[in-house]
Amino acid sequence: IFNLNICASGLPKNFIITSAILKPKIEKKSVIQQKMKEMLSKREETQPTKKATCGSTFKNPDGKSSLISETSIELKAWNLIDRAGLRGKKLGRAMVSKKHPNFLINLGGATAEDMEALGEYVRKSVYEKFKVSLDWEVIRVGRK
Repeated sequence: IFNLNICASGLPKNFIITSAILKPKIEKKSVIQQKMKEMLSKREETQPTKKATCGSTFKNPDGKSSLISETSIELKAWNLIDRAGLRGKKLGRAMVSKKHPNFLINLGGATAEDMEALGEYVRKSVYEKFKVSLDWEVIRVGRK
């Protein structure tokens, strides 16, 4: 388990790291197991880990939206999807997770077309409301 915090490194924001030497912190096995248990527990609290999903669906967008007046609002994909009122939105057998809106859930029997159509609906809705384009984090393969 390691925590790589580039932001606290003092490097410029747009700095690109091309290589790194990582020195892991040596911990007792029991400490590592406890940390892993805590991390898994937190993930289960905040993400639909027991549902059929393809993981986090959209990347967090860069920059700010001119349509979101609160300067403290970070552009997080889940937050934009939630603020667009899409938590729980269903299209066919696909649904935006109620637990974490950046996860699309297959309710059973959803096709790849259903999942992609819901994702495109989410992208369009977020863009119309906030003028922010969400990029797919999921790598889609296949044919149309």
